[in-house]
Amino acid sequence: MSKLYNTYLALKKQDSQTIYLFKSGIFFIAIDDDARTLSNAFDFKLSNLNNDILKCGFPCSSFYKYHSLFQSHNFTVRIIEPDSNTLYGISEYKQRKDITELLDFINSIDIDNLSVSKAYQLIEDLKNKVSEINNMV
Repeated sequence: MSKLYNTYLALKKQDSQTIYLFKSGIFFIAIDDDARTLSNAFDFKLSNLNNDILKCGFPCSSFYKYHSLFQSHNFTVRIIEPDSNTLYGISEYKQRKDITELLDFINSIDIDNLSVSKAYQLIEDLKNKVSEINNMV
């Protein structure tokens, strides 16, 4: 058995009702029963992880779309980042993703080329984004 599948089994033993998504490169993948559940709900294509285990998934770039769909179906979803073995609730992951994107945006600002009006607009945009993130807490 793969390390991924062993982690999945251990998590399902703790909470069989939760759907576990594993971040794998630029995709989130679900395996075994969770893959079947998502395939039935969202018509995801099932493929083989190996000879015995099914998987399905979606690109990380579609995270916000599926976050909303999971909520509308009342799915409890957890995301596992295998590199760090960190387990996130889907809302926690969304908040973390939003904060990371905000910090990347701030880091990319070329302050030497901002006009006064663009600087004020930038401050307003940042204020609104921070407010959105705070409202998720």
